[in-house]
Amino acid sequence: MSVAAAVAPSKTERIGAAVVPLLAVAVFINYVDRGNLATAAPLMKSELNLTSTQIGLLLSAFFWTYVPAQLLAGWLAEKINAYRTMALGLAIWSVATAASGVVSSFALLLGLRLLLGIGESAAFPCSSKLIGQHLPNEKLGAANGAIAVGLALGPAFGTFFGGMLMAHVGWRNVFLVFGLASLLWLVPWWASTRRASARVASEPRDPSAPTLFQIMRRREAWGAGLGHFCNNFAFYFVISWLPLYLVRSRGFSVEDMAVIGGLIYLVYAASSWATGWVSDRWMRGGASATLVRKTLLIANSTIVAASLVSAAFGDVAISIAALFCAGAAFGLATPTIYAVGQTLAGPPGAGTWVGLQNCLGNSAGIIAPIVTGMVVDRTGQFIWAFVIAAAVALTGAIGWGFIIRRVEPIAWTPRQA
Repeated sequence: MSVAAAVAPSKTERIGAAVVPLLAVAVFINYVDRGNLATAAPLMKSELNLTSTQIGLLLSAFFWTYVPAQLLAGWLAEKINAYRTMALGLAIWSVATAASGVVSSFALLLGLRLLLGIGESAAFPCSSKLIGQHLPNEKLGAANGAIAVGLALGPAFGTFFGGMLMAHVGWRNVFLVFGLASLLWLVPWWASTRRASARVASEPRDPSAPTLFQIMRRREAWGAGLGHFCNNFAFYFVISWLPLYLVRSRGFSVEDMAVIGGLIYLVYAASSWATGWVSDRWMRGGASATLVRKTLLIANSTIVAASLVSAAFGDVAISIAALFCAGAAFGLATPTIYAVGQTLAGPPGAGTWVGLQNCLGNSAGIIAPIVTGMVVDRTGQFIWAFVIAAAVALTGAIGWGFIIRRVEPIAWTPRQA
């Protein structure tokens, strides 16, 4: 029996019509809740007498638990099923968000940021497990594109609407409202998935499901991890430093910066949706997953690198145009990155695989802001920070183009009973 035939039965299982939209909403909530602290930082700093170093630690602390907890989330998605793990994760991060609105000490805020990272780690391993388990390859693009739209719109919504609300009702009320409102997501999720969750929980685990150590022995996992890290390094560089760059280096007002940043996120969202749709059409037309996924990801690495170099050395107009190009290029990657992991792992191992891949990829969230800050402090400008981010982005093409030979399901060795 061929590998494709072996995975076919799991791929034909029907997924509820509401599951993918609800997953996209969950990722949207995920990015709104994780970004609240950055929006509230000026108000919190004054009210709680926090130093800039303490603010930096609070922003970084999220990734201290978010990165390693990806492995735990991937394991839980396979062990207790992805439906329940997703609900548990959202409940944890919603409570952490709401509680942040009532505490008054740095230590408690730090602890809640660590808890937030643990809860939010469930989003991508669980969504990838469910999408990879139920949808055929030629539909992975649209489903992951919907997830990517939620990812892109979350920061835009949190920055604009969260900031406006904080100006009128204070940061504490916004944390409370957003955290408690996030819990409402559990109602339609439970209604839409309780039967599927109960059915999956009653079934024995697929003996062909790979373990984390089996996945770690595959060169494709490290190629995907490298490519994901390089894409995320450039992405986290942009979302972390774009406001300061536009205001300090390019002379824009805070209002203009907010408009430009928001529009870049909208371009990113539109590109993510279009990429998912185009990639599915391309594959239904007969193109292989290898051709489609590699083309999009190598194009992403190349365009992002060129855009960041142009933004560094061009005048104001060229810099802004280049940043919009980078936003569009990020949209080529986000739906495709997860589709690659879902395809390579196959239905039994998508949760564990994406847990590992996301762990490696999101370590860039710890490294990129620190490296950028050191370079800017040492040179007094952003030029070399842009060049470094561009070089890392371009390196991602090695992972996607050379370390991963083919994007097709791996034939896992069944484990002994």
